[in-house]
Amino acid sequence: MMAQAVIELRQVERHYVQGERKISILNGADFALSRGEMVALVAPSGAGKSTLLHTAGLLERPDGGDVFLGGRACGRLSDDQRTAIRRNDIGFVYQFHHLLPEFSALENIMLPQLVHGLPKAEAGERAAQLLDYMQIGHRANHRPSELSGGEQQRVAIARAVANAPLVLLADEPTGNLDPTTAGYVFDALSALMKQSGLAALIATHNHDLAARMDRRVTLKDGKVVSL
Repeated sequence: MMAQAVIELRQVERHYVQGERKISILNGADFALSRGEMVALVAPSGAGKSTLLHTAGLLERPDGGDVFLGGRACGRLSDDQRTAIRRNDIGFVYQFHHLLPEFSALENIMLPQLVHGLPKAEAGERAAQLLDYMQIGHRANHRPSELSGGEQQRVAIARAVANAPLVLLADEPTGNLDPTTAGYVFDALSALMKQSGLAALIATHNHDLAARMDRRVTLKDGKVVSL
């Protein structure tokens, strides 16, 4: 799998200092994610799930080891270089949707594409396609306040993949949703991944959804281990 990995963590270290204490969160963590693969990250609160996602997503620099995206070592790049990679190759989804309230669902998905330099017509067409994939095309012109929680999160997922990233990193994307709605959101994400070949690492406490993914991993003593 290593040769085909879209994203790979090699011996990643991540530490924090509190006073005179050094707290190790990631301690030689290895992980690889292949194209089209959906992996569940299941671990208790405080185990380091968010740190792993932030480091994999180049939001935090590793203290040791490196992060490879498409075979390129990225962990030591400059802030500007890592920002450019995040904008082009990594999609993020969080527990709260973070949609811009003054824009419609369609416009929220168009915005990252416009920043990326796509013409408005092309961005609008792709945004509409993504809303259809997420089964909420009929809600395109509604603002976030007019959408249900599940609809908002599906828009957030569509926005995260609007620029066709290599990998999607999601931190409890269904954490605020009831089980039925969470299932709808997961089904829509799965369909989108099959269509696009997107790779995804999804932190979740929902064991039913985790069981439906390609594999499950957890964090133990700062390392990524299979479940």
